[in-house]
Amino acid sequence: MDAFLAVVSRREVRDYAPAPVPDDAARRILEAGRLAGSSRNRQARRFIAIRDRALLDGLADAVYTPSNLRGAALAVAVLTAGKGPAGFDAGRAAQNMMLAAWNEGIGSCPNGIADPERCAAVLVPRDGEQVATVVTFGYPARPWDPERRSPEEAIARADRLPFDAVVEWR
Repeated sequence: MDAFLAVVSRREVRDYAPAPVPDDAARRILEAGRLAGSSRNRQARRFIAIRDRALLDGLADAVYTPSNLRGAALAVAVLTAGKGPAGFDAGRAAQNMMLAAWNEGIGSCPNGIADPERCAAVLVPRDGEQVATVVTFGYPARPWDPERRSPEEAIARADRLPFDAVVEWR
């Protein structure tokens, strides 16, 4: 898929089909996150890939929308360590993974952490780590073909503020 089309056509998927994410696709998703840029190349992040149904269910009550985890075939917790731009770097890694998944026809959705203590109890982060986000992955329950529309059509259909409302040229 064209990279620009992948960016403008990707939407959050919260309702997943029961099909598993194949190992090779999961590996490519995680590689995309691993290879994301990081400030000063510190790479102060790591990932916990979760397929275990009991862990997904236990983690579900720690995020704002539990059903996202309960229906997902795969979730990836993005953990950060240290101060500075680690949170920004976590976002870069998450976005890379979501775009790599979309290229595979796999949907995704980032999930905010509503209960950090419960999240830590389930994931058991290392000393000094915190969970930045948990991204869910799975094939969309309602299949979507991003290539059926041009990038311009995808942009026109997006529920976003107008370009001139968010971009200021100087």
